[in-house]
Amino acid sequence: MLEKIIEASINNRLLVIIFTAFIAFAGIYAIFNTPVDAIPDLSDVQVIIFTDYPGQAPQVVEDQVTYPLTSAMLSVPYAKVVRGYSFFGLSFVYIIFEDGTDLYWARSRVLEYLNYVSSRLPAGVTPQLGPDATGVGWVYEYVLDGGDKYDLQELRSLQDWYLRYELTSVPGVAEVASIGGYVKQYQVEVDPNKLKAYNIPLNKVKMAIKRSNNDVGGRLVEMGETEFMVRGLGYIKSREDVENIPVGVDQNGTPILIKNIANVSIGAELRRGLAEWNGEGETVGGIVVMRWGENALKTIERVKQKLKELEKGLPEGVTIKSAYDRSGLIIRAIDNLREKLVEELLVVALVSIIFLLHFRSAFVAVFTLPMGILISFLIMYFQGINANIMSLGGIAIAIGAMVDAAIVMIENAHKHLERDRGKKEHWQIIMSASKEVGPALFYSLLIVTLSFLPVFTLQAQEGRLFKPLAYTKTYAMAASAIIAITITPVLMGFFVRGRIRSEKENPISRILIKLYRPVIDFVLRFRWLTIGGAVVLILITILPLQRLGSEFMPPLNEGDLLYMPTTDPGISITKARELLQQTDKIIKSFPEVHHVFGKIGRAETATDPAPLSMIETTIMLKPKEEWRPGMTMEKLIKELDAAIQFPGLTNAWTMPIKTRIDMLSTGIKTPVGVKVMGPDLQTLSDLAERIANVLKDVKGTLSVFPDKTVGGNYLDFKINRLEAARYGLTVGDVQDVITTAIGGMNVTYTVEGLERYPVNVRYNRELRDNISALKRVLVPTPTGAQVPLEYLADIEIKKGPPVIKSENARRTAWLYVDIRDIDVGTYVKNAKKAVFDKVDFPEGYSLVWSGQYEYMQRAQKRLQIVVPITLVIIFLLLYFNFKNVTESMIVMFSLPFALIGGIWFMYILGYNFSVAVGVGFIALAGLSAETGVVMLVYLDNVYNDWKKRGMIRKLDHLKQIVVEGAVDRVRPKLMTVATTMLGLMPILWGTGTGSQTMKRIAAPMIGGLVSSTVLTLIVIPAIYFLWKSRELKRMSAQFAKDEAEENNGNETF
Repeated sequence: MLEKIIEASINNRLLVIIFTAFIAFAGIYAIFNTPVDAIPDLSDVQVIIFTDYPGQAPQVVEDQVTYPLTSAMLSVPYAKVVRGYSFFGLSFVYIIFEDGTDLYWARSRVLEYLNYVSSRLPAGVTPQLGPDATGVGWVYEYVLDGGDKYDLQELRSLQDWYLRYELTSVPGVAEVASIGGYVKQYQVEVDPNKLKAYNIPLNKVKMAIKRSNNDVGGRLVEMGETEFMVRGLGYIKSREDVENIPVGVDQNGTPILIKNIANVSIGAELRRGLAEWNGEGETVGGIVVMRWGENALKTIERVKQKLKELEKGLPEGVTIKSAYDRSGLIIRAIDNLREKLVEELLVVALVSIIFLLHFRSAFVAVFTLPMGILISFLIMYFQGINANIMSLGGIAIAIGAMVDAAIVMIENAHKHLERDRGKKEHWQIIMSASKEVGPALFYSLLIVTLSFLPVFTLQAQEGRLFKPLAYTKTYAMAASAIIAITITPVLMGFFVRGRIRSEKENPISRILIKLYRPVIDFVLRFRWLTIGGAVVLILITILPLQRLGSEFMPPLNEGDLLYMPTTDPGISITKARELLQQTDKIIKSFPEVHHVFGKIGRAETATDPAPLSMIETTIMLKPKEEWRPGMTMEKLIKELDAAIQFPGLTNAWTMPIKTRIDMLSTGIKTPVGVKVMGPDLQTLSDLAERIANVLKDVKGTLSVFPDKTVGGNYLDFKINRLEAARYGLTVGDVQDVITTAIGGMNVTYTVEGLERYPVNVRYNRELRDNISALKRVLVPTPTGAQVPLEYLADIEIKKGPPVIKSENARRTAWLYVDIRDIDVGTYVKNAKKAVFDKVDFPEGYSLVWSGQYEYMQRAQKRLQIVVPITLVIIFLLLYFNFKNVTESMIVMFSLPFALIGGIWFMYILGYNFSVAVGVGFIALAGLSAETGVVMLVYLDNVYNDWKKRGMIRKLDHLKQIVVEGAVDRVRPKLMTVATTMLGLMPILWGTGTGSQTMKRIAAPMIGGLVSSTVLTLIVIPAIYFLWKSRELKRMSAQFAKDEAEENNGNETF
């Protein structure tokens, strides 16, 4: 069938050219319209449930909100993990879904289950879904600089009520979160003594404020043939409006106003997060969260364009500064890969010209590359795959192999043209040469393509990272296979003309033949020694293999840093602000740092479940050219770490995107994490401390920080039910006073144009800032009397959970482990043994090793199953091509040869085994098989030619066949290897964004191709000779038998 396709393409060459031009134009369109990002979106499909429960302690939030929600969400279809976080006044529930689940389908399912569980939640508590964004949706961050003219409250109002909504309307934006500054609040600080004097309960004050803040409608009134809409205007507009709200009358009928019983002021809402800029002090900022599936680069460009438009409406003196802009990373990453693609194209073109010494023939070979790339982009565009470092990387590692088929076909056409010397019509020669090697080459490219099947089976984060690479490499190789049997024969007919140099006239070929011939002579003389030597090399390779470490993925250098230390739980926001400013100031003092944007606590978004003890400082670095001489990222991190040493502060240095992915996928921000699970928080805390003490002594541990599950400070009011009952009070009556009078309650919101601000009611600060004052807080009774709180409750200071974490409705304590000078796999192996030997677990408690190790284990288990299946598929494809089990097995023997160079090269470069390295070895398997196929094709062609002419009679003839097939046709074999291997070199010497991952893929491919090629050129001829010599012996025996029978017949006659 493939021969017929080649013939049809040549006979309909005009149609082929027209169709090629159409595909080329479509591919160019796809290049300019394919979405662009730095890396694939690695985050899980997740739905976030965010619940605001103001003023409530984490234990209350856990019991009344988080646990009911997490237990209900466990049964949501395709939910694989449900994580719960209970903070002060906030609950977060993250439902992580199986790969491939549609986000909007998942959101609708969660809403269904939310309706079911909402009746079990406290009155007034309304859970809501987080934005339809991914874990890496924070694409742009900015700060507002008001100089000395505007305070933080004014800037926050500007952010909340002007910038936020305008930016949310930008296409591709799911949410704009505010961080820092002060939210304006009307604060009504009630004097309990005056309440007692006027005999006014606190509830009456709250109700009076609520009923004094509303606009109503009175339908319509018709007057003088005109219709009027009736309104009753009553919104609170100012502090004076609040002060003049009546709450009752005294004995003389004089109205009692709010200002008679309370002090009304404008202050700040309770804060659980703040922002800082360059160590200069607090600031107000915004975080742009991109919608799921959107084009990151275009979304950022639209946001920046919108900000330019909005600047005109800002008050004079207010400017917007960029704090984090992912478009820089995207552009750097894509430009780096584009540069590598151009370098690879040039290298491949140069190799083709040098080997062929015929410019037009080289053009035909190189034409495969841009055409294959255009076809790949066209399929990417329709499939919705972003152009990122992984998808472009798939094309990059395929470039060298894409041209292989064209090179072999052109070289074979050269051979035919040289041999026929005009005896046949030109197109007939091209067709004959194409048919001779085209089918085998098609199958070899198909093997290279299908060898990537294991990558498609990877799941979760590793699958999302490498599938785009696998898709684009597959598309590129499939495109080159189709081009080889359609476009290449047509182009050869047009361009492979004129004087064609024979291999003997080509100086490169002469040198190669001169070097290779004595090697083959030696191999054919000492066949078993050659094969034995190859086996010994394979066995020796076990030594470096045992010394290779393991890791999930090499670090992705984003070009910027994220400083993410953890402070002691229970830290006040005042101390947190001081600590953040000090660390930011130190970081900004480094000459490599451009600017610093610090955040402590959480931004106003469901995508940020950060406690007040968590610092996140985004460090934007200057271009490398402006760094100090000899400075590297590793050195810079070490210097920063040494400069920032504060008591109670555990440093962690990472990168923005990586951290967001890790935090939202496993919850662990360090390379290794331990999750201890069980029912009791105190026991979990004790276990976490014991494990941390053990891990500190494990070799390679840089730092260990266990969650302080009981490290928070609590002021407990233990209500005495009997005493409360004596005064006619229920527990709820007492708790109302604790909630409102002490904690404060937002009773209503003012409507000031488009702006909304809370009105908060509570007691004066001096009546609630120490235990003695709290004991004197008055509780109204049904009789009108007011009883001090100390008569109704005992007040105690205790330690408790600052945050409660759970996974699949089981409480957990996490340990964050940072490591240095050791690979993840070896470290966890040693750590597991140490913990198993030294820590005893009570009944009902368990641990799970998480972080990068969790990903690594999952990927290894998957590959252990799929790789053998892929090898079977490669063997079947070889059999379909050769129709011979022996020849298929000979090619399969070349795969272990490839491992030799790949493993040794990894060992020399000091790389650990990772998923990226595994992908490189998978790609190597297909390329190694292709090299073996090309060698066998030429050996078979010569053998069949001799056999057809009846010239194979003895072993000397067989040796001549092997020499002719191997030595005389060494040029196309080395050309295919040279283009593939040299095409990968620009990746290996690359230093830009994403280069660390691509290097791990290219390294085993380059090393493996060297060993595979050398051993294929040496060992396969020896094995082929042994196999055919046995056939020759059988043929000779049969020939002698037939001759003897014929002689006997003649004698009888």
